[in-house]
Amino acid sequence: MRFILNFLYYRRRVIAVILLVAAVFVLFMALYGVPVEAYIYAGTICAVITACAAVGDFARFCGKHKLLRGLQDEILLTLEHLPSCDNEVERSYQQLLETLHTERTALVSAADKRYDDAVMYFTMWAHQIKTPIAAMSLALQELDTDESRELSDSLLKIEQYVEMALYYVRLDSETSDFVIRRCSLDRIVKQALRKFSGQFIRRKLAVVYEPLDVDVLTDEKWLLFVVEQLISNALKYTKSGGVEITLLPEKTLSVRDTGIGIAPEDLPRVFERGYTGNNGRSDKKATGIGLYLCKRICKAMGHNISIRSDKGGTEVLIDLNENKIDTRE
Repeated sequence: MRFILNFLYYRRRVIAVILLVAAVFVLFMALYGVPVEAYIYAGTICAVITACAAVGDFARFCGKHKLLRGLQDEILLTLEHLPSCDNEVERSYQQLLETLHTERTALVSAADKRYDDAVMYFTMWAHQIKTPIAAMSLALQELDTDESRELSDSLLKIEQYVEMALYYVRLDSETSDFVIRRCSLDRIVKQALRKFSGQFIRRKLAVVYEPLDVDVLTDEKWLLFVVEQLISNALKYTKSGGVEITLLPEKTLSVRDTGIGIAPEDLPRVFERGYTGNNGRSDKKATGIGLYLCKRICKAMGHNISIRSDKGGTEVLIDLNENKIDTRE
């Protein structure tokens, strides 16, 4: 009903002219004393012709409206399926659309090129900066002082931030190098623990971990980055106790710490980009990017990541059940 009213409003001027002409026709026939049967007969014929024309016009109106609604999903890509023009006004509108589409295509192409150049430059920079980081790390390993150990921790943080930025860029790129295959979960977790072993020792934090004798369908490099982020967060907010890494039923990896925990009001938003919560505002060094990247990476690989926390610490769960992974391209 609303669509019919819209059509009547669209043709309101034509309808007004037809009614005016009909009124003048009836008035003059009445003034000249034409028999009532004559103008009723003529009026009926005109009404039938007008009704047929209105039905045809309404059908064309509906068809064009349906076609335009169907073009909403592809109008940004092509203008090939636009309906034919009935008049010069519609043709002018289509010319405006073609001009806007051409300009938009040029702007998108330029923006894509700038983005690709920026990604290429930043990726090259990230790989180049790793060389001096590795050199400094080797130099510090030869020293065994409190100062060198503190510098090693700071250097590890720098390396993490570089890796985080690199993965952030890669994740937004259309050519994210995900290679999903069966990998040893134990090997992945051991690599992450080995990276932070020095911090565990220096801070006298315990690691509760048993070999995870299971293979999972994932991307080893990207999952390793996620596990490293979780262990890094656990270390950041754990002053005593330690970190426990276990495998729960249904291939769910659990990373639990005995840290300060997360406020209940912050839990629903911890995976949002840039959200640091009460702990981050107190620490004043949190970026709110780590867990956001973990969420996006897990989603891209078909894994589910969740978090729960209380006063006794925080536990992050990664569901690695391959039955929930869609491997179709």
